[in-house]
Amino acid sequence: QVQPVESGGGLVQAGGSLRLSCAASGHTFSSYAMGWFRQTPGKEREFVAAINKSGGSTYYTDSVKGRFTISRDNVKNTTYLQMNSLKPEDTAVYYCAVASSGYLIRYSAYADRQNYNYWGQGTQVTVSS
Repeated sequence: QVQPVESGGGLVQAGGSLRLSCAASGHTFSSYAMGWFRQTPGKEREFVAAINKSGGSTYYTDSVKGRFTISRDNVKNTTYLQMNSLKPEDTAVYYCAVASSGYLIRYSAYADRQNYNYWGQGTQVTVSS
């Protein structure tokens, strides 16, 4: 079992940057793909980015391409989400999740919440205009 814990959220002005971290306990971290999702009040949790178990492939929703970068360190059991050029519409609670396998093959599978078994508690990101 892998339990993810997010950190690094906060308040930032539009155009600024934040780096989220997700530390996942458990010796099997490197066996699983990891994902980041976000949620605002009254809306469904939406996919942001994902990375396969080796870190060799990454996936992003269109609205964050070119601004966000997902990465992982399998020695430190940590996944990161570097967020640059932040916009007010990026304001949300960001969740880290552990996928059901190391490779989900298709973008649509990485973006599907049902393919993730373990979720963190979330970290708030607020971008002021």
